[in-house]
Amino acid sequence: MGMNLDSITDLARFLTDEAAAQQALADLRWPNGAVVCPLCDGGKPVYEVKYVRRDARTGEVKPSVRKQWKCGACRKKFSVTTGSIFEGAHIPVGKWIYAIYMMCSSKKGVSANQLSRQLDITYKSAWFMCHRVREAMLQEPLAGMLGSGPDAIVELDETYVGGKKKNNRHRNRTHKAGQKAAVMTLIDREGDVKTVHVPNVRKGTLQELARPIVDQSANIVTDAHLSYTGLDQHFHSHHTVDHSQTYVRGIIFHTNFAESYHSLLKRGIIGTFHHVSDKHLHRYLAEFDRRWNTRKATDGERAVDVFKSAPGKRLRYAEIAA
Repeated sequence: MGMNLDSITDLARFLTDEAAAQQALADLRWPNGAVVCPLCDGGKPVYEVKYVRRDARTGEVKPSVRKQWKCGACRKKFSVTTGSIFEGAHIPVGKWIYAIYMMCSSKKGVSANQLSRQLDITYKSAWFMCHRVREAMLQEPLAGMLGSGPDAIVELDETYVGGKKKNNRHRNRTHKAGQKAAVMTLIDREGDVKTVHVPNVRKGTLQELARPIVDQSANIVTDAHLSYTGLDQHFHSHHTVDHSQTYVRGIIFHTNFAESYHSLLKRGIIGTFHHVSDKHLHRYLAEFDRRWNTRKATDGERAVDVFKSAPGKRLRYAEIAA
């Protein structure tokens, strides 16, 4: 069947047919049709375990829509959600599909409050769900460095994010409410973006961060911040602009790409999330990075790509709520 998310009609089908949603997730996880135990990969065959459930109101007994298998090697039971971001969640897979699609198709993100209303779940469940999805959006280390080649241009820029103090209405709000967190964005004009939460914007911090991420053959473009002085010693060239276009040897140097990215990030934090704590900031940055890096894909393709990243990642509530 597969998981086609080309229109809202596809989302509606998965929301109303949980069996189809689980089968679509299984097709993504085991594309060749051979179910493999995620707990041991023991190599022995697995077999499906049949379950029935009794309706609490009518007493009618029906087959369970939740598929489970048992491994012939480790003798443990598992489902399509085992060993993934969905494990342990008492939320139908169809609602997960809707949430991931919304997070992948909304340029400025979608709030937990909105998902709570639309999916008819508690705010706590929606908040945890969003962070689980962001965990899947965390990309592995870049396969290659940014800006490889003498014609490549990589923009470096720093900014401060965190939302407004008046928007943080948590009862446990501390003196840090309203304080901004520094982030540095490294963006290849022809490739990916990498945004990192940094403790400060000093020269040593920013330049030490850039060296292992950006290829030495790249041309670096920054604003006039003094922390970028001396980058030409580590990269092919370094050009500085004062937030206006600079024409050098037939090339226009600017930081418009980085500024555009920061605009999306800030509007998302202020307008959608309202405030973001330092503790969770890296996951929000991962969400915006993932959307930018897959900007040439359709919303449905982007969502399917996140589903493929879900296995092997697990985020527990105790890890983020403490």
